[in-house]
Amino acid sequence: MVRRLSEELQLKLDTVPSRTGVYLMKNARGEVIYVGKAVNLRSRVRSYFQLSASHGARTRRLVEEVADLEWIVTDTELEALILENELIKRYQPRYNVRLKDDKNYPYIKIHWQDDFPKVSIVRRMAQDGARYYGPFTSAAAVRQTLDALRRVFPFLDCNREITGQDRRPCLYYHIKRCAGPCIGAVSREEYWEIIQGLCDFLEGKTERVLADLQHKMHQAAETWQFERAALYRDQIRAAEQIVESQKVVSTRQEDEDVIAFAYDPRQDEACVQVFLIRRGKLIGRETFVLDGVALEEDGELLAAFLKQFYDEAAYIPPRILLPQEPEEREIIEQWLRSKRGARVILKVPRRGAKRKLVDMAMENAQETLQALQAQWQADTHRQTQALAELQEYLGLDSPPSRIECYDVSTLQGTNTVGSMVVFAKGVPLKSDYRRFNIRSVGQAGQPDDYAAMREMLRRRFRRAVEAAENLDPGQKARKRDAAWTRLPDLVIVDGGKGQLTVALEVLEEYGLREVVPVAALAKQREEIFLPGRSEPVILPRGSDALHLVQRIRDEAHRFAITHQRTRRRKSTLASALDGIPGIGPKRRQALLRRFGSLEAIRQASLEELAAVPGMNRAAAQQLKAHL
Repeated sequence: MVRRLSEELQLKLDTVPSRTGVYLMKNARGEVIYVGKAVNLRSRVRSYFQLSASHGARTRRLVEEVADLEWIVTDTELEALILENELIKRYQPRYNVRLKDDKNYPYIKIHWQDDFPKVSIVRRMAQDGARYYGPFTSAAAVRQTLDALRRVFPFLDCNREITGQDRRPCLYYHIKRCAGPCIGAVSREEYWEIIQGLCDFLEGKTERVLADLQHKMHQAAETWQFERAALYRDQIRAAEQIVESQKVVSTRQEDEDVIAFAYDPRQDEACVQVFLIRRGKLIGRETFVLDGVALEEDGELLAAFLKQFYDEAAYIPPRILLPQEPEEREIIEQWLRSKRGARVILKVPRRGAKRKLVDMAMENAQETLQALQAQWQADTHRQTQALAELQEYLGLDSPPSRIECYDVSTLQGTNTVGSMVVFAKGVPLKSDYRRFNIRSVGQAGQPDDYAAMREMLRRRFRRAVEAAENLDPGQKARKRDAAWTRLPDLVIVDGGKGQLTVALEVLEEYGLREVVPVAALAKQREEIFLPGRSEPVILPRGSDALHLVQRIRDEAHRFAITHQRTRRRKSTLASALDGIPGIGPKRRQALLRRFGSLEAIRQASLEELAAVPGMNRAAAQQLKAHL
């Protein structure tokens, strides 16, 4: 059956041009739910709305939701591919295959543009002259890798201005994890040798690095510098330990990535394995999870991953081995060539050693997917159990699907802040977290916890009531208002009976006392106070319900205290900068955004200070003189 279209949508379909470009499909709320590209926009877009047995269930669901269309014409298919990538990253459409999690994956950044390059972990690449390695799927694994490499290449990771004239080095120098250029222990040329060795190692050129370290050790020993020779010996041993974990997969010293995936047709997720082979050695593997893969063709899934992964990759090898042919192979190869600056081949090996590599990646992908599914199922069961226990212990009508927890943080009555954290079905819903800068004062003119809690809850539930009153019947709330319009199934306030009384008064004020259940959690004995009950509820030790409540309370406390510390740091910095000639509110704010702390401003060079928006060299000199 062909869907009956609105006049407006039919008119747009009739005017789609027969040009190359990108199309965006939107639902009734104006949200982009799918982004695609086509050599012929008219033919491709109209095909969705024609009766076809080839349409899968997913495509039929997509078409049912489409209420509006947009398209952007491009000159070439390559331009369309690049634009499609950008729009998918921007809108994260639910019907597109996409890398799971909207966080940015970590990279190792070597600040190549600096005189004494430091090494850091970042979430974004920038066109700043630095060298990047990644992306990696685990920041913890990256830190572990860098900790191991630092034993071989004692690099900088601090923000010091390196002059070689510092009086004392930091702790890392004493434990041989930093070469000490700040005190002149190594020259600029010697430090650059360390950084070049690190880059070579990350790029798989381990034989060159080991040979160089062996040469330096023998040279130091021949000149009777036995302490230095022993240092090189220890570095060689550390490097060899890392090399031993890298498997030789090819006698030909070539760079290539091996990509394979596995997915369960019953799930909407897939697991992708990427083997990183550099100079014939398997130096690492990364695991990615994809969302939105239900009923997708394998070739489409593979093409979607290639476009998203290599759009973010710091390095593209000359050959990529795949289990099967991806859709749009030629245009993807053309796009990869434009990014790498040299030819890139997408190869599907049929036999031999390279096919074994692909099979190994596929096997690993399948094993990883099964392990992840077992973990997801265990977590889901535990969360369901915890919510069922909470319902029973607190006497709720149903398991609390949405729980909101509120906490107040202050230090000696200053910079008081409140936090609202949200758990949906037992897991954090961070998009709905909210922070509150508290302005209320108590009877003595000073902030107090009860006044702060009252102000925070009033602001939260006033927004809920106002949003509900202004919403037309049948209309859904905008995405950014969802945190306010959805009423919780349970409110937890951090504190005792006093905070519970405040929460009940606020809910009564907005006519929600009979609608929203509320409880107060006391810190010391984990007592839960409920309305109308003189004795607190004590959740059994070791129960899933207690672990969930503790986790929610700790998350609210973390969220509040992080914001409170940020405000305190800003106010401390602002007061420290007050009275410095030439540093007004705008420059103070710009310095705060750029450096974040007074110590970082002290450590910054004159050039770095002058480069801050709104600053100039004269103002930077005044600032340096006063600090």
